[in-house]
Amino acid sequence: MASVKLTDVKKVYDNKVTSVHDFNLEIKDKEFVVFVGPSGCGKSTTLRMIAGLEDITEGTVEIDGVVVNDLQPKDRDIAMVFQNYALYPHMTVYDNIAFSLRLKKVPEDEIYEKVTSAAEVLGITEYLTRKPRALSGGQRQRVAIGRAMVRNAKVFLMDEPLSNLDAKLRNQMRAEIILLRQKLDTTFIYVTHDQTEAMTLGDRIVIMRDGIIEQVGTPMEVFEKPENIFVAEFIGAPKMNMMKTELTCENGRWYVNPFGAKIEVDGAKAEELKAKNVQPQTVTLGVRPEHMTLLFEPSANSIPCKLEVNEMMGSEVHLHMTTKDDTKLIVRVPTIELNEEQRKMLAYGRELYITFSGKVMHFFDPQTSRNLIYG
Repeated sequence: MASVKLTDVKKVYDNKVTSVHDFNLEIKDKEFVVFVGPSGCGKSTTLRMIAGLEDITEGTVEIDGVVVNDLQPKDRDIAMVFQNYALYPHMTVYDNIAFSLRLKKVPEDEIYEKVTSAAEVLGITEYLTRKPRALSGGQRQRVAIGRAMVRNAKVFLMDEPLSNLDAKLRNQMRAEIILLRQKLDTTFIYVTHDQTEAMTLGDRIVIMRDGIIEQVGTPMEVFEKPENIFVAEFIGAPKMNMMKTELTCENGRWYVNPFGAKIEVDGAKAEELKAKNVQPQTVTLGVRPEHMTLLFEPSANSIPCKLEVNEMMGSEVHLHMTTKDDTKLIVRVPTIELNEEQRKMLAYGRELYITFSGKVMHFFDPQTSRNLIYG
């Protein structure tokens, strides 16, 4: 097993485009870390530099305390699972899994033991004599994982391994990767653009944008304490609602006034504003869709909205609303909370109302986008 440390790692291509900027991260032994971010943010490039598949322009990569910048991929004691499986089509499943072991001249009886053991763990024993073309996408991905498993590498690298699978199979494979991690008990570095994968798999999440780390933290830390607007909107589905408003203080009490409503900031949020010595100012107010309350009649300090889109998701409904100044908001409502008459009222163009608690607010600087409490 091994730790991984990246110090001031930078990647600049020949066309002078910088893909990764001064990347600094320490990954502990047996930790599962997920790199997540939109396409082109540098997450796969960073993974490939760790693997030795991309040259490092500046900085150092250490595996188990050894600088590996100049080591070939085969000498880094890592195993990598690719997005496109990278299986040999003319070989059987058994031979695909055994390939790296045969290159190392491992005795055939030991190869048999390792391959059959990995196949049993992954549930692909019955496919060992088949060729990859006779397998489904999920089965091919299991073979690719099995090929990495038998190497007993110090570090497992996985580059968007589930992105080619349909939604149902992706959910199933996600659960299988969690079980696999428990069995292997090794260091994992996993790349994805899917924040659901990141939240369910990672001990820690590294959120990237344009080659820069925006925030590193546990799934709950990045969800509950986003350091900036990008993280706040990227983590969580649907994304966090943002509203421009004034943060005011009257007689020691904090208030916001979005769209004319006056809502008191209370609980821990009010204490945190005081502790951070935040001053009254114009802010970007963030509230997650699941923390908004739908009303069918106006009440004190409710916000009138027009319903634009009604997305029925089964267990919940996502309501896309527009305020009088054309601010777009999304409200998540559990369908079990709506009676039949209320469901019929969720029609296009209908005027509805929303409100939210003072305990669930996030405050961002409109200029820097930093969280005034956690940034």
